[in-house]
Amino acid sequence: MILSVTPNQLSMKRKDALPDELNATGAIAIQQQLREKVICHDQLGSVDYVAGIDVGFKNHFSLTQAAIAVLRFPQLDLVETAIATTPTTFPYIPGLLSFREIPAILKAFDILQTSPDLILCDGQGIAHPRRFGIASHLGVLLDLPSIGVAKSRLIGHHGEIPVNPGEYTLLKDQTEIVGVVLRSRIRVKPLYLSIGHRLSLSTMINYVQRCLTKYRLPEPTRIADKLASGKF
Repeated sequence: MILSVTPNQLSMKRKDALPDELNATGAIAIQQQLREKVICHDQLGSVDYVAGIDVGFKNHFSLTQAAIAVLRFPQLDLVETAIATTPTTFPYIPGLLSFREIPAILKAFDILQTSPDLILCDGQGIAHPRRFGIASHLGVLLDLPSIGVAKSRLIGHHGEIPVNPGEYTLLKDQTEIVGVVLRSRIRVKPLYLSIGHRLSLSTMINYVQRCLTKYRLPEPTRIADKLASGKF
């Protein structure tokens, strides 16, 4: 069964998960509470539109700029983009990235006309000390299947990374599988993928592989990255 929420319910969920005044202790408490809502099995319908999400900063980090690129799937044609800027109100604290970036992302979502069926987010999903990185946080808030596509490792260990594009090795935290390390291009740094919400590991890998073109990043997050940095 595919879950859904009304706009009013979604507004309440956003408020509960991102209160106006928050410190690190409160943020960690929210992560520990909401991580119980993360679903790590397939709970998605037809994927016709996939969104890439990335965030940049302006004016010496005083402004947070979020970008969303919505692509038609599987063609990967760009359909719509949205950019939103908000004041940066939460400090940079490793493991609490979502509280710094999500307010701008939600503002960008509010102006989107196309509803994505899947989101790829620059950052971690469950490959996180509390199993609740920004991709999981967004997935739970928006009630959407989500994938964390990170450029670097936050936690875990892995074996040798395959050299062929599209191949991967498992990322583990002690004995628990928290994601995969994927080689997207020959002789470039790998990507660290982890489930955000409402996907299994194999489905996550399949969708990311199908979003790869000739670049290191999947096409949705590649475009979002350029939008967020003003290079698109």
